[in-house]
Amino acid sequence: MRKILKNKFLQGAGVALFWLVIWEIAALAVGKAFLLPSPVATAKTLFEMSGDSSFWLSCALSLGRIAAGFIVGSVLGTVLGFLCFRFSLLKSLLHPLQSTIKATPVASFIILALVWIGKNSIPSFTSFLMVTPIVWSGVYSSLQSVDKKLTEALEVFPLPLGKRIKYIYFPSMKKKYIAALETSLGLAWKAGIAAEVLCVPKNAMGTELYYSKIYIETEKLFAWTFCVIVISILLEFAMKKLFVRLFPESGGNDGHTD
Repeated sequence: MRKILKNKFLQGAGVALFWLVIWEIAALAVGKAFLLPSPVATAKTLFEMSGDSSFWLSCALSLGRIAAGFIVGSVLGTVLGFLCFRFSLLKSLLHPLQSTIKATPVASFIILALVWIGKNSIPSFTSFLMVTPIVWSGVYSSLQSVDKKLTEALEVFPLPLGKRIKYIYFPSMKKKYIAALETSLGLAWKAGIAAEVLCVPKNAMGTELYYSKIYIETEKLFAWTFCVIVISILLEFAMKKLFVRLFPESGGNDGHTD
């Protein structure tokens, strides 16, 4: 096991080094730091930024805003998925709303939200809108695929709703549900940062990206972009580890559904 982990680490380090070299060569070829800063200049800027408390505050507040939208969207999407499965009329009534949210560009929602709500709440609202229909669809479609023999047996031997969910529905929908949560987490993070870039709330990663672009501070732009990518990877890693710990018998989820 240790040998496998060591090999994976060495392979990952080699890939990272390869692309850093390509980046350095490209920066030297361009020859203009304001167009393409070098990896060293970007790393130096990131190190300087990390020594400022406002850097950590912006990261924490962005993470908090987007996490709030993700949690609320996950809960509402789960509830709506179950309700639409139980009540076909409700599904028919809400389907146009679900389709509209899926089809509307994120930027349109952000611009509309600027009219409706305060700018500090827009990242949460945007993340919420990205998550809800994905989890909603994931729950509904997975419930639809539950073994018909089990659902027919429930008509003969009825169980309380809680036991139905625990013993019948959840084991059948678990993989698709986890996949929906993992997919929506990545979208929530990217959409939330995009919302911050457009609405410019106080103390936010997206706001820092916006000002870096406005003042042509390309090293900062690259450094903040690197932070956004790293946090996204860490969030995905943390969620996978959480699901492996919660559901060890499933062996985790590789991001694919059955």
